[in-house]
Amino acid sequence: MRENKERIYLSSPHMSGLEQQYINEAFESNWIAPLGPNVDHFEAELAKYVGSQGAVALSSGTAAIHLALKLLDVKENDIVFCSSLTFSASANPILYEKASPVFIDSEPESWNMSPKALERAFEDAIKEGKLPKAVVVVNLYGQSADMDPILKICNHYKVPVIEDAAESLGASYKQKASGTLGRFGIYSFNGNKIITTSGGGMLVSDDLEALEKARFWATQSRDPARHYQHSEIGYNYRLSNVLAGIGRAQLQVLEDRVKARRAVFERYYEAFSPIEGIEFMPEAPFGKHNRWLTTLTMDEKKCGIHIHNVIDTLSADNIEARPVWKPMHLQPLFKNYKYFAHEEKKSVSDQLFETGICLPSGSNLTLEDQTRVIEKLHSLLVNK
Repeated sequence: MRENKERIYLSSPHMSGLEQQYINEAFESNWIAPLGPNVDHFEAELAKYVGSQGAVALSSGTAAIHLALKLLDVKENDIVFCSSLTFSASANPILYEKASPVFIDSEPESWNMSPKALERAFEDAIKEGKLPKAVVVVNLYGQSADMDPILKICNHYKVPVIEDAAESLGASYKQKASGTLGRFGIYSFNGNKIITTSGGGMLVSDDLEALEKARFWATQSRDPARHYQHSEIGYNYRLSNVLAGIGRAQLQVLEDRVKARRAVFERYYEAFSPIEGIEFMPEAPFGKHNRWLTTLTMDEKKCGIHIHNVIDTLSADNIEARPVWKPMHLQPLFKNYKYFAHEEKKSVSDQLFETGICLPSGSNLTLEDQTRVIEKLHSLLVNK
């Protein structure tokens, strides 16, 4: 039966139909390079949308985090605090610079960085006599962290914040765009994100001088000389003009994509919130969630089924679902680094990983496909 059912993906690319115009312009003008008019326009249009002074289009969100760390002078043997409940791309660039991550737990109210855990991490750093060079705050699954208390703590210790908004473009925190509250913000346009350029990212900031330095590094640190001359290490991190054209078209429909994903969430919420043992990722009162992915937790004792069984059963029906991110402090790569839990005997991110599941949430998910997901999951819960 599986062969006769089309695959329902977790979050597939959703083209608007406008992309071809910008792609054709790139081909007609022969701007098939990591530079060009689409790149310049995409940077300006994204900066205007989020309300930042400037932006640099890059090959990935990971590249944006890496350059942000370099701009903050993160070096070997430095320390960087980082959210634990995230994808490894949030933390890997710390290792690129041979610095050491310290992982910070989530809070239950937003699933994002816990100010309580962050404060304890700073207190420990003071005792150790070494403050972090930066704090990487991740806005998970499309919702901002509670930035006011986080920024208050970081400002007290005079430590800058990098806001990893890879998943939260289109979300807000107290009427400000997610990704614009820290010293630097980053977005991802990977194929599964709310808008996509196939692969790509953006670094945003109000510090235009720093962005110009990032732009220099991202183009192989080529000195302004007649010949090819390089005085600093550089990176091949610039976004192509063709992909930037896709991004320009995608940005025009971002608000529609947010509305569509929020509608997907509402249908899941209506179907499953009455069931005992199911709790959806909350929308914190301080902002707007873009609902990039609909995520929920399932209490095995109350639901009668473990999330792994749910994922396997959905997969057998050609439906993609996944656990929430495995926290960084549980990853083999990062197991030897410090971790600060929300409370001394309560790790929120561990609990979310054990019980959390992501359901198909694409803005192009048809009503029929979502009904299929709901009916299949409902049958599992009813026939437990």
